[in-house]
Amino acid sequence: MFGLGKLLYVVVLTINGIAVLSEDRFLNRIGWGSKANINNPNMQFNQFSTGDMMMNSNNNDGSIKVKLINLISAIRTLMRIPLIAINILIILYELILG
Repeated sequence: MFGLGKLLYVVVLTINGIAVLSEDRFLNRIGWGSKANINNPNMQFNQFSTGDMMMNSNNNDGSIKVKLINLISAIRTLMRIPLIAINILIILYELILG
């Protein structure tokens, strides 16, 4: 039976999968890395950036691909430490109550 516990497992495993994607080995090769978008002429960049091409935050005409690249980058940056704690809790739960 499919319950909230299984849904939690699916969400955690999906976020784990996104968090471990290697930008150098995988994402840049398929054109989804943050470095691969620097040469894209359709992307608008902030004119006040200092050397590192930061995207303009009020870019409303961004494509779905750009939004997904930003989502992957945010998950890899922000969720790395909380995922360690969540994974430990799930492993302990499975070991104790399995």
